[in-house]
Amino acid sequence: MAILVDKNTKVVVCGMTGREGGFHTQQMIEYGTQVVAGVTPGKGGTEHLGVPVFDTVEEAVKRTGANAGLIFVPAPFAADSVLECEAAGLPFTTLITEGLPIQDSVRVVNELKAHGTMRLLGGNCAGIITPGECKMGIMPGHIFKPGPVGMVSRSGTLTYEIVWEMTRADFGQTTCVGIGGDPLPGTRFDEVLEMFEADPKTRAVVMVGEIGGTDEEAGAEFIKKMSKPVVAFISGRTAPPGKRMGHAGAIVSGGKGTAQSKVDALLAAGAKIADKTTDVPKLLAEVMSTVGAR
Repeated sequence: MAILVDKNTKVVVCGMTGREGGFHTQQMIEYGTQVVAGVTPGKGGTEHLGVPVFDTVEEAVKRTGANAGLIFVPAPFAADSVLECEAAGLPFTTLITEGLPIQDSVRVVNELKAHGTMRLLGGNCAGIITPGECKMGIMPGHIFKPGPVGMVSRSGTLTYEIVWEMTRADFGQTTCVGIGGDPLPGTRFDEVLEMFEADPKTRAVVMVGEIGGTDEEAGAEFIKKMSKPVVAFISGRTAPPGKRMGHAGAIVSGGKGTAQSKVDALLAAGAKIADKTTDVPKLLAEVMSTVGAR
């Protein structure tokens, strides 16, 4: 099994005819993802990469049966694209776009929460992949392999580094989820951890966090309830105090959001902490021996 996406996922790509959208859509198609439609206002009735293009998400869903949205729309228009996907009845949408204004993020997240009909992943995320079944986003598909380890991460680059170490050590993945590095993500660590806990094929979880915010600490609270082992890596542990690093969400304030506070919370929850990305497979070997699967 997997979480959120699988071989039955039918994707509509908003912004598919743009440079980035077109490049990554081609990669997704080659991976085997069912990309059934693209949306670019004014280009309805055409094709791109052999996929029909529509003027609206609503029309794309009605004509193709799409059940997931992927957004490469430029930041000034991305919030409206998310809400258009919700209005069209899509249950799941991934927002790759970075640089979304915080006011737009607040509006989108609050509206989606109030309606409760669509889950949003991102923005500013690498996307999601269930190896061998479906890839939605910008992840390099060839480094992933099917297996029993779930992964959730704020960082795309660290996802790639750690997954490559895992794959080389023969630890395959059920689903890898990039929640993104914005201050207000559509889906948080604890929500993804809950999905992995409920997934019978996921036997262990790798969690990748970074300095800033308190989402990792909230995730640690859920880990206390989990029956499955968790291996975690927190980046930014050597960042100078007061230094803003990388993602917009990597802001430390009021003594909260430090790497050490996250490490302490995760250790208290029973997670294993990797000091280096290369340590993750070693710790997985330890915890997987207790659940009898690899």
